[in-house]
Amino acid sequence: MASQLVAISSTLLYAAFILYLVAMLPLATSIKSRSDKPAKIAISMVVVGFILQLSYFILRWIAQGHAPVSNMYEFITMFAIMIIAGYLITYFYFKTKLFGLFALPISMLLMAYGSMFSREVAPLIPALQSNWLAIHVITVTLAYGILSMSAVAGLIYLLKAVPADEKSWRARFLEAVMAGIVTVLVFIVTTILMQNVIGYQDDFLYQDKQGQNQIAEYHLPSLINFEGAVPVEHAGDNNYEEADHFHSGVNLPPIIDSQKLNTVLWSFLLGLMVYGIIRLILRKRIIAVLKPWSSKADLGLMDEIGYRSVIIGFPIFALGGIFFASIWAQVAWSRFWGWDPKETWAFITFMFYTVFLHLRLNRGYEGEKSAWLAIIGFLLILFNLIAINLLVAGLHSYA
Repeated sequence: MASQLVAISSTLLYAAFILYLVAMLPLATSIKSRSDKPAKIAISMVVVGFILQLSYFILRWIAQGHAPVSNMYEFITMFAIMIIAGYLITYFYFKTKLFGLFALPISMLLMAYGSMFSREVAPLIPALQSNWLAIHVITVTLAYGILSMSAVAGLIYLLKAVPADEKSWRARFLEAVMAGIVTVLVFIVTTILMQNVIGYQDDFLYQDKQGQNQIAEYHLPSLINFEGAVPVEHAGDNNYEEADHFHSGVNLPPIIDSQKLNTVLWSFLLGLMVYGIIRLILRKRIIAVLKPWSSKADLGLMDEIGYRSVIIGFPIFALGGIFFASIWAQVAWSRFWGWDPKETWAFITFMFYTVFLHLRLNRGYEGEKSAWLAIIGFLLILFNLIAINLLVAGLHSYA
């Protein structure tokens, strides 16, 4: 019964992804159309997709007996759900059709990214066996979803306000953000192709920082590996024998997850290559291609949405990411704070948005300055999600 519920929940999530993808067409049409019909169709599809995502969450919770927020697949999927929640709240309050063209792709990218991780239902490790797990993660992802809307508003603001052909730091930095988006896309597509389509896999035997033997599965050629890693191949059951796999010879200590860093490095290199090809084909900056979609944006409204998103999202993050997290840390590890990499980055994110609000309220950082800060804040969230979660070994490595 549990396996059937898990299968159904996965199907519902896939159906939501397809709905969002199809909804992009009427949503894009609504930007140029004088009729409200395309927008209504698109929003109806998004609402149905959101209900499907919530159904996935409920069914998976029933199937495994605890909130589905205990691993990378579940956490990233929850983040994607909360971005849609943030978008729907923004839409129904401000009637911002343009937001969907940016919010939906972010959510779909996260759903695709999350699908690369294991979706198996497994018992919770002792540190996760607490109701504070669900409270902490759900609150944090809700905050992320709302804060993401400030970044969307900031991006739309800058696409309209910054001339695409301007030779300035702001135009170059905005284009660098576009290059980063291309790199993330390449990261997701490359991993899915190599792992699920081509089926490339090289196994390496290494010792983790606790001195335990582990097997690292490489789905891209090894440019970076664990210190002392030995190439092996599966010989049945839990047995492995030495093999001959490609390895550049660059080794790192086990505190760094070299296997995942290898994927990020490949994606970065391929992302820059793809970005260069896109620029050669377009013969202009990507922001110049996207700029027409922001032509009808109300800069004052975008600034207001960006500010209000932070006003709402920041205290929720403080509650879930600092206060609830500290309580859970006391329950799990008998200390409220330990400067684990994830805890440290949560504190950095908290301080950034504290400074954001200070500059906004006391230094007059409105409009373009506020938009830049909103985008930087979202980059901090993504760095926490990808780099800290994947590359740095710590107490949160299971997540």
